[in-house]
Amino acid sequence: MTIQVEIVTPRRELFSGPVQMITLPGVEGQMGVMGQHAPLLTTLNIGEIILHRPGEEPDYIAVTGGVVEVRPDKVIVLARSAERAEEIDIARAEAALRRAEESRHNQPAEERRPVELALRRSQVRLKVAQRHRPRRPGMGLHEDA
Repeated sequence: MTIQVEIVTPRRELFSGPVQMITLPGVEGQMGVMGQHAPLLTTLNIGEIILHRPGEEPDYIAVTGGVVEVRPDKVIVLARSAERAEEIDIARAEAALRRAEESRHNQPAEERRPVELALRRSQVRLKVAQRHRPRRPGMGLHEDA
């Protein structure tokens, strides 16, 4: 059984299609959603979305928060921003992580919240980017357009 998933940001529709399961970074922790799930409306944390499709490798998406509406037949993710693993430049993500780590040490404790969020975003982007492995044509795996 599959469930329809739509992932959109203010700039674009990132994904639309059926999945067997979607794993989301909810504010209460990771949550998995499959078809016929009870209705739910919640917010998302900075984290990783995983799209599980039958017979295919999972797709990984870095998300910086947002909201998700779950219906028995559909999941709608309205993300602040989101990037597929293959869209993330690892060198740039590593540089952003280093800048965030340096900034954290130079900020007074009461001003660290924005820096901590930037650090978390950088860590997630890097984690998601490193999960992406080029897929060989003809191996029956999903290839993004």
